[in-house]
Amino acid sequence: MPAPPRTSGGYRDYPAEATTRLAFIRDAQHAGLTLVEIRSVLVLRDCGQAPCGHVTDLIDQHLEEIDRRIAELRTTRTALRDLALRAAETDPATCAEDGICTILSVR
Repeated sequence: MPAPPRTSGGYRDYPAEATTRLAFIRDAQHAGLTLVEIRSVLVLRDCGQAPCGHVTDLIDQHLEEIDRRIAELRTTRTALRDLALRAAETDPATCAEDGICTILSVR
């Protein structure tokens, strides 16, 4: 946001469109856009260009990243479930002293 002008009393005098701009920033953050990405959208709009194509690209990038993270989390969940089963079958009394933890050691 550009610095607003000040009144003779020193108060900031925001223009009416500042509310719209702040609401857009809030909505874009809720959609997962970073401040850098939001700035890039605002720069396009401030230059008189419709940022719709750019916003679509940003949304697609975020969706791809979320899909990648979900896949990683599913893989991690599967590995942890396997480890939980191994842990349930492990008797701490039989742990070898030369290792650290047989549950996490590759068999």
